[in-house]
Amino acid sequence: MPSTPIEMAVIVYAPASQGNDGRALTIVHGLERALPGLHLKWTSSEKEDLIPLASRDEWVVANGLNGSLPFLCNDDDNNLVTISGWENPNGLALEGPPHFEVHADFRMETFSHSDAANALEAIADGARALWGHATPFKAAVEIAEQTAPALAGPPSPPKGLPVLNCSWDISSPEIPHRLGWLNYWSATSARALGFPDPSRDADLLSRARRTATNGWLVRLTDEPLDLDKPAHLDTLLKAYERFPKIGGR
Repeated sequence: MPSTPIEMAVIVYAPASQGNDGRALTIVHGLERALPGLHLKWTSSEKEDLIPLASRDEWVVANGLNGSLPFLCNDDDNNLVTISGWENPNGLALEGPPHFEVHADFRMETFSHSDAANALEAIADGARALWGHATPFKAAVEIAEQTAPALAGPPSPPKGLPVLNCSWDISSPEIPHRLGWLNYWSATSARALGFPDPSRDADLLSRARRTATNGWLVRLTDEPLDLDKPAHLDTLLKAYERFPKIGGR
């Protein structure tokens, strides 16, 4: 029986743009280098018809109002890759200014774990992000429930995951709101979390690396995170115990 395709969701959070600051093209070029064979040379209409872009880079600059990244994709229904970015008016922390966030999605059948890590690094470093993550969609939905309020009141996370605070209850934009499978922490975010501590982080450091901008890329589990696997869930819970600041707890 064939395995279920793994949909990977990448999200990074960065300071808001100051006009067209060149980040959009840096992100696009970096992602194309990170994922073998990728060409992000199409966009879509309101009817979701693909539109080829003969001069993609010029189009991105012309349509990247306020430093945004307009929707781009490849032309491959069997291996679809999408990316877009926009300014979010909400702050990443209490009374914080608007922020810039970038979302990308791809399936893992064609790409390796290293490719996924390279994609997160390219997007995060290109966006000058504070933090971000790449997480299989199913696990990402469960992790999102750590902050989503239930109809009856406060959040009720699944699988014993800790309740995380909303952004307006977090003291600093450098503090990540949550964990994921692959975690990007800028140099300032890593310092805020106290990472790395060689005496406590030997296991994490065995699956971590520095990025070109002196941030960190930290992988929680060898395989893509699956919270139906007890060992994966245990690793995620231990990571939350190690970094109590995550989620403003």
